[in-house]
Amino acid sequence: MFHEHPSRSILKSTTWFILAFTITFLTLGILNKNWTTSFIEAVALQALKAIIYYLHERVWNKSDYGQKLRKPVIVMK
Repeated sequence: MFHEHPSRSILKSTTWFILAFTITFLTLGILNKNWTTSFIEAVALQALKAIIYYLHERVWNKSDYGQKLRKPVIVMK
């Protein structure tokens, strides 16, 4: 069974944070018409979501559900 290294999960959380933050910030800004408040709300929401995403990934990495360990194929010439 293979497990992701924690640094991979952190990188994935960071890239997800950037994408989700941008979407959240733009949506809140368009709806609220207050870009400062929208920025603060988006930062708070996305920080919480990044932490939850990281924990979710770590829990799933403990499970082998739906994974197969493939044996290497040796080709002899």
